Amino acid sequence: MAESTADGHATEGSGEVETELSRDMSLFDITFIGVGAMIGAGVFALTGFAAGLAGPALTLAFLLNGFVALFTAVSYAELGAAFPEAGGGYLWVKEALVDPNGFYAGWMSWFAHAVACSLYAVTFGVFLTEFLVFGGVLAPEFELLGFIGRGLLDKILAVLMVSLFAYINYRGAEETGKAGVVVTAIKVIILAVFVAFGILATVNTPDWPQKFLDNPSFAPNGIVGIIGAMGFTYIAFEGYEIIVQSGEEVVNPGKNIPKAVFYSLLIVVPIYILVAFAAIGGIEVTAELIAQPGGIPNSADPSLPTWNALGDLGELGIIEAAGQFVPYGVPLLLIAGLTATMSALNATVYSSSRVSFAMGRDRALPGFFSKVHSEKRTPHWAIFLSAILIALMAVLLPIEAVAASADIMFILLFVQVNWTVIKMRKTHPDLPRTFEVPYMPWPPLIGIVLQFLLTPFLLSALGLQIGFGPDSHGFIALVTTAIWMGFGILIYYGYSEPKEEEKLEEETPTVATEEAPAPERAKREQRILVPIANPESVEQLMRTALDLAEDRNADIEVMSVVSVPPQTPLSEGRKFVQEERAVIDRAIEFAEEEHPAVPVSGKIRIGHDVAKAILNTIEQDDADLVLMGWRGRGRRTDYVLGSNVDQVVTQARCDVLIERMGPAGNVDSILVPTAGGPHAEFAAEIAHAIARPNDARVEVISVITPSAEERDTAQSIIDSAAASLEGVETTTELVEGDDIASAIVERSGEHDITIIGASREGLLQQLVFGAIPEEVGRRAKNTVIMAKRDLGITSRVTRWLRNQRS
Repeated sequence: MAESTADGHATEGSGEVETELSRDMSLFDITFIGVGAMIGAGVFALTGFAAGLAGPALTLAFLLNGFVALFTAVSYAELGAAFPEAGGGYLWVKEALVDPNGFYAGWMSWFAHAVACSLYAVTFGVFLTEFLVFGGVLAPEFELLGFIGRGLLDKILAVLMVSLFAYINYRGAEETGKAGVVVTAIKVIILAVFVAFGILATVNTPDWPQKFLDNPSFAPNGIVGIIGAMGFTYIAFEGYEIIVQSGEEVVNPGKNIPKAVFYSLLIVVPIYILVAFAAIGGIEVTAELIAQPGGIPNSADPSLPTWNALGDLGELGIIEAAGQFVPYGVPLLLIAGLTATMSALNATVYSSSRVSFAMGRDRALPGFFSKVHSEKRTPHWAIFLSAILIALMAVLLPIEAVAASADIMFILLFVQVNWTVIKMRKTHPDLPRTFEVPYMPWPPLIGIVLQFLLTPFLLSALGLQIGFGPDSHGFIALVTTAIWMGFGILIYYGYSEPKEEEKLEEETPTVATEEAPAPERAKREQRILVPIANPESVEQLMRTALDLAEDRNADIEVMSVVSVPPQTPLSEGRKFVQEERAVIDRAIEFAEEEHPAVPVSGKIRIGHDVAKAILNTIEQDDADLVLMGWRGRGRRTDYVLGSNVDQVVTQARCDVLIERMGPAGNVDSILVPTAGGPHAEFAAEIAHAIARPNDARVEVISVITPSAEERDTAQSIIDSAAASLEGVETTTELVEGDDIASAIVERSGEHDITIIGASREGLLQQLVFGAIPEEVGRRAKNTVIMAKRDLGITSRVTRWLRNQRS
């Protein structure tokens, strides 16, 4: 077996095994993650409350929030590009500032994400209850089992949803990149509809400017109300924290992370401003609105300012506004809100468990936080304990206090990050910074001052309605924050600090050992990539690869993918590398025994998506051909050959061979069905490469119908294919048959291998290789190799999208 070196490589003879993390997320992917996080439940749940604080000046509050967020965003852009690792602000603060700052960064980040998740859970409960009432399932003033009313049902539904998404994260299920884009697109489209109808309703209202200027004023609660609303909704602008949490998975992070941070803010801030304008301007205070159960008090004056009405409606503010001026507005906005809260719930259960997992790994929290389930490969304890914290906050705190507590924690975390970027300019002067904050240290210092201003105004604004007393949401939020911070002190000095000292004593410097240089080999013209997952297919795939390598003067790279769920940081996948090493080592050993002159190396990639890991390897290692095995009919009907094979075949920027394994044995005869075209020519080239070292004979056939008039054309095609098989015993035949695939399958039984090129069918028919090659691959008893040449035509769009990653 090979011995591992300190840099993650392993060597043995001429073979080398390398372990890499697979970066799969493009600029588009990571930007949509940020946008999706910012246009989450916050815009649906908090707009009404914030309108009650700032009045019509809510539009200004959102604009200023974007301005304040920008001063922290530049810090996240610089550090996220320089440290593209899972962990985000916690890891940066721990690296740069003295303890207990690092501990508190993680402690606050965990709580902030958990409490934000509680906000989404409670909002989900409120929206689902309202949806059931709107649909007539529940009466407006219902009481279930004699004691479950609206408030209690909201909390029960919140806990159930937290439990569901905790289980989903434990199972390792994910919201795929495509699903995330679809969910975000749905939210943006519905909000765009809301804004369009809201502006239309506004301008069609006589004297509509009075709603903003004279009702009673643009900022009825003054500067306290504006900045209080900013602090209350600041949680909605923390999407860049989610962006950098995924830094180790981003392609070209030094370039793409800063872009994603700024692009996401540029998209989101105008949306929030327009939503606030449409809600305040479009809604009318009517008797029907006053009578809403749980909404505006029945004693309210019908001349109540619209911003005040939105504040009284709270989390249902823009829902009720949409009911007035958007066709089917209530169900439409409720569906959007439910979609947004479920998406946000999944994301924040995931992010909060990641932070607590990272703290457990660093011994800042007990070690069981860092445990990874041996079967699911997810941090199950971190997920379970985060879910408990989320559920407790959802049950114990009012929704306004939940939001305020999360805001305070994020503000304190962002203050630490801003100070960290200043500190690291001195402590890490040689850090590779692909993006640098301009005019240092002023932007982060301004960010610190502005965020410190938000907290007292937030607490004061939340006390405007009922006074700053024990029943005030601001007071509850402050007490909750103080209790959590005090509990953190006990954890740090009672557990974390002694454990960190033990860790320092245990750690010893690791010295890299120098390996003797491998003997110089002549540079090969091409590279063949062979992904292997099934140990039983090693020898057969390697025989094919070695034959091709000899013919093409190519080297071989054998790869395997360690797949971990998105809930688990990629770096933790190294724990499972040994399970794949046996396959790689076996392939290299086989190659050294059979063809020692062919250079063979190995690579183990750690990724969340097997197909993307293979495609990244093809591109980054400049592979000319990829050879994959196929087990036969897949288990899912939505894929032709299987999810991974389908993606690689359709997106790879190189020639592709898929080998369906048949009985093992010598290769004495090869069948090449052909109907002409570049893929068929490629199949003949592969047949020549395999036949020559095995001294095998090749039969070239073309299937025509009995009444076909193209006999001469078909004969010309097979004669051309036979001519390319120079030096190999070759026979040709025109085979008559009404069913082409059946005729090929029948003839394949007389040969050891059938090699067939992709068919030239229409785009809608040709999902992967085409109907005929795929049917032959499924039905033939012996080995089938399906061949597809990279023509650089059908993949133009794919290439363009992939080029955006760089």
